[in-house]
Amino acid sequence: MIVESRGGPVLVEYGVARCPAGEALVARLRRLHREVAALVARLDPDEVAVESVFSAASVGSALTLGHARGAVLAAIGERPVAEYAPRAVKQALTGYGAAGKAPVAAMVARRLGLPAPPTPEDAADKATLIANQKKLWNKVLAP
Repeated sequence: MIVESRGGPVLVEYGVARCPAGEALVARLRRLHREVAALVARLDPDEVAVESVFSAASVGSALTLGHARGAVLAAIGERPVAEYAPRAVKQALTGYGAAGKAPVAAMVARRLGLPAPPTPEDAADKATLIANQKKLWNKVLAP
């Protein structure tokens, strides 16, 4: 979560929801829904930013990502949702829409005045959604 302050955005909290390898898809989706719902209830964001749907490497990956996105959107409830294309966010943040995780993480750290990029890289990748635009500073990130 990032909040707006007079000096610019301030990173309050970030993280990545992880599911045990080999866990059944339904169990993973339930875990993801539970974790996001608890996070949203605790932080009470004004709006939630999510990545828009993008093409995956395979049909199976695309379906799994779609299921995960659905679980997250269901957990968000009635809050407003801002959707952003990953390439467009990376383009605006780094100047290159296909930027890798390391340059994205470095720019997130720079924009937020952090001493080092957020870790794990997946968290930094999602932080691009809110580090990029002022109107997203008071948002929770979702996968």
